[in-house]
This record gives sequence, C-alpha cells and structure tokens, in this order.
Amino acid sequence: MHKYLWLVLATCLLPGQAAAAETDCAGWLDHSVKKLHSKEQIDLCKVTANRPLLIVNTASHCGYTGQFSGLEKLHKRYRDQGLVLLGFPSNDFNQEADSAAETARICYINYGVTFLMADKVSVKGSDAHPIFKHIAEKQGQPDWNFNKFLVDRNGSVVERFSSRVKPDSDKLIRSIEQVL
Repeated sequence: MHKYLWLVLATCLLPGQAAAAETDCAGWLDHSVKKLHSKEQIDLCKVTANRPLLIVNTASHCGYTGQFSGLEKLHKRYRDQGLVLLGFPSNDFNQEADSAAETARICYINYGVTFLMADKVSVKGSDAHPIFKHIAEKQGQPDWNFNKFLVDRNGSVVERFSSRVKPDSDKLIRSIEQVL
C-alpha cells in the first residue's frame, strides 16, 4: 500500500514540481512591469527564469540613443541562445521623451527595436524601481543613460558596462558569451 501511495504522489507531484522549477527566477526579478506604450504587463519572472539577461537603462534623446541599433543586433544574435534583453526608459538624466508614445516611436519605428521595453521607470535614488535598487547594491546605480548590466542564469548581476561601451564591443560580447 505504501509503495502504491508513493507512486501516486510521485506521478502527481513531480510534474508540477518540474514545471515550478522551469519558472523559478531570482527573487529580485519577481516583478511585473508595464510594456512600453501598451496595456500589457511583462512578467519579468516568467521571461527571465533561468536565462541570462542584459538590462539597459535607456533614454530617447541622449547622445547614446543610437545604441538602440546595436542592442537590437545583440538581441537578434543571441536571443535563440537564451539571452533576454530588457530596456528600461528613464528620465533620471533628463533625456527621456515626455510621452510613452514618443519613446515607443523612437524605439520601435526609428530603431526597429523588438526586444522587451518597459514603460518609463526611475533607475537611481530612493525612487528607483526595485530592480534598479538591487542592481545598485550589486554593481552601483546607473551614472548615465545606456548603462548595461549583465545578469547570469542564476540571477546574479555579474558585470556592469558604462554608456561608453558600445553594444558591439568585444568586451561586452565576450561577457555575454560567457553567461550563455
């Protein structure tokens, strides 16, 4: 009887446990954010579970805004290998568009962005989104737009790249390939 009960429990519980393990994410990523210029929510835990990430704080009217093109190339190059690229527009450095519609136009139309873009958030100080508070504890808060934060599959923030590091830089590409 005990063997039969164990078999029933194993066949009932293990599949559910396996499914839960597939959706595990780092606790600091267990948030939903509004998708840029949309009513949709992005479940960050779901889209990042067990996947490496590149998180970028962006701005639409910055000297580095052209990096959207390079970030899109990174996204297309590494998405099938599991890399998730997340853009977070912010006006913390006074260079973000006034409206989500304008930000979306710049990202999606002008630069052809297809990677995930959240709605505008704060990335520094006491008003920072919880994701950026965690990043600040591990690698420091962004000091300008287009800081890039590399996160491994386990949810550890492993490296920070300044605005000056272009998306096609050898250093960034090597680091991405190490976490894949």
